[in-house]
Amino acid sequence: MIVRLLSTRTIGNIPLAAILLGMTIIAWMITLDHYGKMDSGPGMELGTLGWYVGMWVTMTAAMMLPSVTPMVLTFAKVSANRAQSHRIPIVPTWIFLIGYLIAWVAYGLIAYGLYWFIASLDLSFLAWDQQGPIVAGLTVVLGGLYQITPLKQACLRHCRNPLHYVINGWRGGRMGAIRMGVEHGFHCVGCCWGLMVILFAVGMMNLFWMGIITLLTFLEKILPTGERFSKVIGIGLVLLGFWIMIDPGSVPFFVEPDTSSNSPSHSKHRE
Repeated sequence: MIVRLLSTRTIGNIPLAAILLGMTIIAWMITLDHYGKMDSGPGMELGTLGWYVGMWVTMTAAMMLPSVTPMVLTFAKVSANRAQSHRIPIVPTWIFLIGYLIAWVAYGLIAYGLYWFIASLDLSFLAWDQQGPIVAGLTVVLGGLYQITPLKQACLRHCRNPLHYVINGWRGGRMGAIRMGVEHGFHCVGCCWGLMVILFAVGMMNLFWMGIITLLTFLEKILPTGERFSKVIGIGLVLLGFWIMIDPGSVPFFVEPDTSSNSPSHSKHRE
């Protein structure tokens, strides 16, 4: 039903915006229902590849659909106008979204592979009761420092100007729509990977921090002063990282792992 609606023309983009909002709500409901009861501290086991991909796709939809909505609406409008003026078939919007999702799944798979590579090294100092707080804090600091880099700002400017990209980077046909979605998705990954990697430090299923990162990602893309705001976010994250290193137990909604278990992972997941 959603695919069918995304394939049709919309009036004033209001139906499409409502569909995207509904998809976001559904993704958050699934996250709360299927993953909300998991342990949410640093170092949670990512599980099998199939389980992880399902979790990652759901998280991506929940966290990124709000911020990608302006681009999707712009694509849909330009696609409808081109179809009318050139008398060609309209390119379904869901194809663009598939391309966007491909980029984020690629990022998620790289993160998954890196996680298991590090886990295979069996580095004892990564344990929470060893240097875990330092590693988690440095990860957050890294995400914060990336916020002020030229690459971050360039990717953010791309995401903040959807009309410029769609008009100047338009590619015809369905394959062109997928390519546009992938290209925009990788710009979005370039913009937000530093924020997303923080979840690996504070807990992939920490719903509070998921919500905070979703809000920050959305605001830096829609606020008139979004580029400046993103740098403020970076400074805040650097301070948060040092806070985690010094006294993680006092950080709000930060769940420290249970170090009483001898298992390499203290988190439960659904296979």
